[in-house]
Amino acid sequence: MARFFYVYVLVSKAIHLSTTLVSLANLSARLYDHNRGNCPHSAKYKPWKVEMAIAFTSEAKARAFEKYLKTGSGREFARRHF
Repeated sequence: MARFFYVYVLVSKAIHLSTTLVSLANLSARLYDHNRGNCPHSAKYKPWKVEMAIAFTSEAKARAFEKYLKTGSGREFARRHF
């Protein structure tokens, strides 16, 4: 079975803030890390939930899609489709 690279959108349950990230590992383990406060950039907005996740078999494609989602047109795409 192929190894997957995830692009996921997290939404803070506390303040309805969202952020887009790439996971090179197990998605559920990364969510656990975010909610435990092990990620300094997301610790103050915990708890988090996964709003959307897309799996890629290529790390390069996952990173390129994450980069696109962080642009103006990518944010608009995500707002309309996710």
